[in-house]
Amino acid sequence: MKNKISRNEFLKSLGFKGASLLAIYCGASTLTSCINEAGDPSGPAALDFTLDLTDSANSALNTVGNYLIINKVVIARISANEFAAVTQICSHENRSKVIYQGSGFYCTEHGAKYTTEGVGLNSEGKRGIKAYNTEFSGTTLRVFA
Repeated sequence: MKNKISRNEFLKSLGFKGASLLAIYCGASTLTSCINEAGDPSGPAALDFTLDLTDSANSALNTVGNYLIINKVVIARISANEFAAVTQICSHENRSKVIYQGSGFYCTEHGAKYTTEGVGLNSEGKRGIKAYNTEFSGTTLRVFA
């Protein structure tokens, strides 16, 4: 198996000259498209995990309106039997700052707002964010791409 490093570590290893070269290659206006979801090492397609809601570490999800952040995924309980899950990485500037607030997701960095399906609601969130599927059965919650 090959050793993998994050994009952030890769960019640091390039130093200033390499980062400048990357900026020129990507173009100043499209740099964010070259660094898409930099904090998600597994990639959206590989995401699949299960949470036991009887485990105290996951107890926040037993209350409607609460949320947890696990593996850079924000998981919120939006009703008695419904959950929503999105990437924690904001599409505005690719920062891991998304939380659940009220009836949707919100980036604490610049105020981007998203629906529970990841649709952008304002200019900062206009590109939307990746939403994941959830399956709830008894006391088990599955989050998957």
